[in-house]
Amino acid sequence: MFPYGFYGFDSSILILLPAIIFTFYAQGKVKSSFAKYIKVPTRNNYSGAEVARALLDKHGLQDVPIEMSQGTLSDHYDPRGRILRLSPEVHQRSTIASVSVAAHEVGHAIQHENGYIPLSLRNIIFPIARFGSSAAIFFILIGLIIPSLGSLMDIGILLFAVAVLFQVVTLPVEFNASNRALALLSEYGFIVEEEKGGAQKVLRAAALTYVAAMAAGIAQLLRLLIIRDRRR
Repeated sequence: MFPYGFYGFDSSILILLPAIIFTFYAQGKVKSSFAKYIKVPTRNNYSGAEVARALLDKHGLQDVPIEMSQGTLSDHYDPRGRILRLSPEVHQRSTIASVSVAAHEVGHAIQHENGYIPLSLRNIIFPIARFGSSAAIFFILIGLIIPSLGSLMDIGILLFAVAVLFQVVTLPVEFNASNRALALLSEYGFIVEEEKGGAQKVLRAAALTYVAAMAAGIAQLLRLLIIRDRRR
């Protein structure tokens, strides 16, 4: 590893490079997969909203409303309000991408209803992680600028670590929702056999973004620990 301060270069930043490259790859993959399969109609011609409503009803979730959100890939399930929100393209279109994303969000609603432990844990961590991801930088910067307040940097790193933990816990939640989505789409006949491959590509590409976020978070956490140790 290059020595710290060699021509002003901080060698710890090298830790981030693989994660940054992977993040760009994952983002490109999900955008290209969605762009491709949002144009491929399903044979059974059900819209994302119709698939979501049918799957929710089949699992006793008739009281979970479906709303249209704004923007592309803004689809999500809100566990606090018990509302499923779909982006316009997913809500209205009858394509492989739209039904796959809709079924994935229904998977989260089912997880919530069944008390899926990783989802429950993620919901508990979320408020702290949200605060930590925004507040950590201030504690870390103050600790770096004022050495006598170095303990603030430790607090910032701890807050950031909670945000990273949230990303780690998110992985099984997302992969489980995707697996549920594929099974549900096939079980209830919303996609036919030759459409499964496209649905898998859409869902796997989306899952990559969560893997990339976790990798970036872990890499940044390691870098912060190195920087802290150098100052001691």
